[in-house]
Amino acid sequence: MTRLIDAILEINPNAEVSILDNDYDKITWHNIEPINKATLDAKVSEMETAEANAKIEKDNLKTSAKTKLMNREALTEDEANVMVGL
Repeated sequence: MTRLIDAILEINPNAEVSILDNDYDKITWHNIEPINKATLDAKVSEMETAEANAKIEKDNLKTSAKTKLMNREALTEDEANVMVGL
């Protein structure tokens, strides 16, 4: 789950805010105008989709690498990296 602070800082890296319970209604904006809830929700959704896609990509690389190892085929650099945890 993407935290609101991560989304806020993705939108504005210089933002200074305080957040209680990851709740939009409990954000105190210190040095910037508040980012509207719709914009923030869209950014959270975008970030969560990117995280999910990255996990799927990693899982696909692992599967591909395992198949190639079982068939004694050469791995791509990305496949080798995912197999050793990089």
